[in-house]
This record gives sequence, C-alpha cells and structure tokens, in this order.
Amino acid sequence: MNTFTSRLQNTENRVVFHVIQTDGVGADQTSSSPASCPFMHQEGWDFTSPDLLEKGIPVAEFAALRKTAPVWWNAQLPGKGGGFHDGGYWVVSKHAHVREISKNNEDWATSTNGVIMRFDDEMPQDQLDVTKALLINHDPPEHTRLRKVISKAFTPRAVQALEEKLDDAARTIVRQAAGRGTGDFVHDVAVDLPLLAIADLLGVPESDRKKLFDWSNGMMNYDDPEFAGVDPQMASAEILGYGYNMAEERRKCPVDDIVSTLVNADIDGQHLDEAEFGFFFILLTVAGNETTRNAISHGMNAFLEHPDQWELFKKERPATAVDEIVRWATPVNCFQRTAKRDTQVGGVDIKQGQRVGLFYGSANYDEDVFDDPFSFNILRDPNPHVGFGGNGAHFCVGANLARMEINLMFNAIADLVPDISRLDEPRRLRHGWINGVKELQVDYGTR
Repeated sequence: MNTFTSRLQNTENRVVFHVIQTDGVGADQTSSSPASCPFMHQEGWDFTSPDLLEKGIPVAEFAALRKTAPVWWNAQLPGKGGGFHDGGYWVVSKHAHVREISKNNEDWATSTNGVIMRFDDEMPQDQLDVTKALLINHDPPEHTRLRKVISKAFTPRAVQALEEKLDDAARTIVRQAAGRGTGDFVHDVAVDLPLLAIADLLGVPESDRKKLFDWSNGMMNYDDPEFAGVDPQMASAEILGYGYNMAEERRKCPVDDIVSTLVNADIDGQHLDEAEFGFFFILLTVAGNETTRNAISHGMNAFLEHPDQWELFKKERPATAVDEIVRWATPVNCFQRTAKRDTQVGGVDIKQGQRVGLFYGSANYDEDVFDDPFSFNILRDPNPHVGFGGNGAHFCVGANLARMEINLMFNAIADLVPDISRLDEPRRLRHGWINGVKELQVDYGTR
C-alpha cells in the first residue's frame, strides 16, 4: 500500500464541518462529507506547518477540504505565522481556483506579501521586505520587464542546446553511483544534474559548485533541525557576495552565460540595479537547485513504490512520464497571493489585504481534474498539473529545463541501474512549503 492510500484510509467516514470565525475574517460554514476533517477543531492547525509537511503532503486533509470547504480560513496563532502577523490565510485547495487566481493580476498581488508563505517565526519585517526584490515577488508590468531578461535562456531551443551535455552528465552521475553498490540516492544522483545545469548556465566554475549547493541548502532549510547550525541570512549573503564578484568580472569580460546577460541587460534603456541582479542570482541558484532535485528524488521513490510503473518506464519510456513525476512530487507545496481589493473565490468573500495560499499539493490531486489522482500513472494524459505553478505570469521560467533534466536522469537510471531497489523509507525535509527529500537509501543493483 503506498503512502497516499494508507493516509486516505485513515480518514473517518463522516463529519459535520464547522469553520470558526477568527478576528472577523473567517466564515461560518456547515456541511457533511464522506471525508473527515478532524483537523478543523485543532487549535494551531496550520497547512504551512513544517511538522505537517515533514510527514508528506497532507493528502487526506486536502481531499476533505476539496469536498467540504474548498476555500477555508486557516487561523494562525500569534507569533506562529511564519513571519506574518495577520491572523492567518485562506487555503485554496481546488485546481480551478488555483489556476484562476494565478492568472488574475487585477485582483491578486505577489508584491504585497511575496509568494513564500512561511519563513522563520522570528523573521523581522525588514527582512521580509527585502525578499520583495525577488522576481517572483513582482507583479506585471514590472515582473514582465524583468522576466524578459532571462527568458531567452530557457526557451525550448536554448534548453535543447544543452541536451547532449546534460545527457552525458546524467550518465556519468549514475555510473559513479552504480560503482558504490549502495548509497543515498539524493546525494549520489538527484543533487548533481540540476546543480550542474544551473551552474553551467550561470557560468559558475566546477570548483565552486559545491559552495552554491551548501549555500542554497543553508538559505532554504531553516526549519529543519539538521541545518540548525547554519545561518540562512549568512548563506544568502554568501550567495549575493559570490554573485556580485561574478558580475564585476562579467562587466569587464562578458562571456556566453546568464550572469553576463544580466549585468549587460538593457531593458527599455535601463540596466538592472545591484539589488535586482543579486536577487536574480539567488532565485536562479535556489530554484534551479532545490525543486528539480526534489522532483527526481520523489520520482525515484514513486517508481520504487510502484514497480509496475518502473517496469513500464523501462520498456516504453513514455513522454508522459515526466509530467506525472512532477504532479506526484509537487516539489513546491504552496505559494501565496494577496487580495488587492475585496473579491470572491468559489463564492467565499475575501477581504482586501488577506492572503490566500495556492496549494499545488492539493490541486494536483483534485478528483474533478484527474482520474484516479492517487494512482501514480506515467501514461496519464492529459495531465494539467500545476507543479510548475498555476500558469499565468509566474509560471516557472525553468520548466523546459526541469523537464529535460528529469527525463534524462530517469532514462540514464533505467539504462544503467535498472534493478535499483529501496533499502529504507525516505527521510523527508522539515519545511513549511518545500516538499523535500533529504535521504533515500537504495541498492543500485550492481553487486
């Protein structure tokens, strides 16, 4: 029995659903459903809790919400809002609503509170404000202006030019892992190809790539006790400092890489300022490293939990497999938007200034969109998942590259270590919005 099935079977048979009004911003609703929502009555329940996501995407709770209250007010206790102090946010759990909000820049903003739903509870407001310089935290037309700078590096044609090099790299990575006999798949396999790809695009020399990996982990994994000795602010400062040094070199001697493109960009007669460049560099480093790595790790675990799908992949190599891996993995569980005016979602009133969480980890299992959504099916077609965002202005600029990396890696695994097997349950990252895997012990089947 896979993890999702067992967790769904743990739900009770029936519940009367009551949403408690909080600080005048919630809503009273009652309904009944074959699913259970016991969490509704738990003080302090929070869909962005790192303790919750460490156990996996809460599929049973999301399924219950989709049936009973697709737009639900999640109150947060004082001082427990992940850096926010507004009493809570709306959970948007349906695929249609996630896409609707993602494409609507008239009613919804990213610039007000950013897209990241949870930071450290103690993060001060001035540090939260600094994150607004990230591209993902801009709204059109400013977002459109900035995105144009890097979009050419991620077109299908540009990504295709990398295929041969990345294919060779993927096979080298898998061969080296195979030589160990057994090991941690995350460390041995999943980490290296995304890191190589983004470092190559940025122009980072091979000798410095481990630094980027460590800084990225230190910056993002602030909720996991294994990273307690790492200061995320220091890690981000290290990335910025490294990027600024590269920028200075590229101004003097430009080459064919993204850093040269950024420092010499001419956008309507203007150049990127220092902060804009720095946060571009951070975004590319972190996004290019964390999300694809976790998609590959979750994908391998899914194949090992569903051996029939692994056998199918080895025999047929269906083009549909990559999107099913991304849907199943959903490396980013949620991002947020803020209401620019009083509005409605699914008939629920949302007040100006309130936050809504776009929970991709729920939308990607929406029964109204996906047949048998809790089955891992690499032949699934169509597959309109929102694993790269819900479309609109903030659709992942690196989606083409991520798809290629995932495809190349699993083809290399199928060719070189087809008898790979799992030795232990994966160890998951403790995080509020990244659906991550820290360790996956495997036998590569080579000894």
